[in-house]
Amino acid sequence: MLEVVKVRANWLRRRLRRVAKRSRMLRQIHHLLVSGDQRVRFEISELRTRESSSRGDGVKPENMIWIFGSGRSGSTWLRSMMGEMNDHRFWEEPMVGRLFGEFYARAPNENLRSAHFIMGDPIRKEWIRSIRNFVLDGASYSNPRLGAEDNLVIKEPNGSIGAPLLMEALPESRMILLVRDPRDVVASTLDARREGGWNFEKHKDVLQTEGKRPPKKDSLNYAERRARKYLLGMGNAKLAYDAHGGPKVLVRYEELRADALGTMKRMYSSLGIPVSGEELARVVEKYSWENIPEEEKGEGKFYRKASPGSWREDLTPEQAEMVERVTAPLLKELYPEKV
Repeated sequence: MLEVVKVRANWLRRRLRRVAKRSRMLRQIHHLLVSGDQRVRFEISELRTRESSSRGDGVKPENMIWIFGSGRSGSTWLRSMMGEMNDHRFWEEPMVGRLFGEFYARAPNENLRSAHFIMGDPIRKEWIRSIRNFVLDGASYSNPRLGAEDNLVIKEPNGSIGAPLLMEALPESRMILLVRDPRDVVASTLDARREGGWNFEKHKDVLQTEGKRPPKKDSLNYAERRARKYLLGMGNAKLAYDAHGGPKVLVRYEELRADALGTMKRMYSSLGIPVSGEELARVVEKYSWENIPEEEKGEGKFYRKASPGSWREDLTPEQAEMVERVTAPLLKELYPEKV
C-alpha cells in the first residue's frame, strides 16, 4: 500500500510541474499581448508553427504547383483561374527564385568551387536542403489557413532564374512551364513600361527619383535588354522543366488563349490533379477575356490585347529582328513553326 501511495505522489508531482510550466508560458503570452510588445507576432507565429508541425500540418511539397516562365505571359490569368478552384490557394510571386537564383548566377566560379562559399558546390546537398526548408516555412507562414490537402499555386515567373534550384530542392512538387512568344512578351512589356503605360504609372515616383526615363516605343536598346531577360528567365525555367522528374506540363499562352478550357483540362491531367469539369468551365468563363470590362482593356493598360502575333503591329522590323536573334535558341525549341 505504501508503494502505491509513493507512485501516485510521484505522478502527481510530475503533473503539477507540467501544469506550472504551462502556466508560466500562458502568463508570458498574456504579458506580451497586454504590453503590445513587438515580439508578440513572432512568438505566436512560432507557437502556431510548432503546433502545426506536431499535427503534421503545413504545406506539402507534392501539393505545390509552380508557375515558371516570364512576365507578361498570362501567368496572372492562369493563377486567377487556378486559385478559384476548390481546394486551391495561391502564393503571389514570393520571389524566392530570384532571391537564390540571381545570387547563385552572379557568383564567380572560384566561389562555386569552394566549400567556404555559402552556395558552394562541395556543400550543395546541405544548402539545397536549406532552400527546401526556407520555402516550406515561408509558404506555411504566408498561408496559415492552408488545409492539409489543399493545393498551393505559386506564381513565380519573375523568379524563374532560380527555377532549377527550387525544383531540385522540391522534386515532389508540380511544375507548369508557361511560355509565350518572346516577341509578344517584349511588345507587351514595352507598352507597359513606356510613358503612360500601367507599369510606368505604378512606379513613376521611384523612376523619377532615380532619374530613369521610360523607353521610347521604337527603342532598339530596350527591346534587346528585355529579350536578354526573357532568355535568362525562360531559359532557366526550361532547364528546370527538362530536369524535373515530378509531375509537369508545358502550357503555351497561344493555346490557352485559343482554347482555355481544353488546355486547362490537359494541364490538370498532366499534373495528375483530379478536378471537376463543371468547376473548370465555371472559372474559365469567369476569367475569360470577354468578361473583362472594356474600360480596363487597351493600349497602356494591364489587359492590353490578348492577341497572339500582334507583335507584328507593335514592334518595328528592327526590334523584331533583335528579339529573334537574342532568343533564337528558345524560339527554335519552343516555337519551331514560327522561326
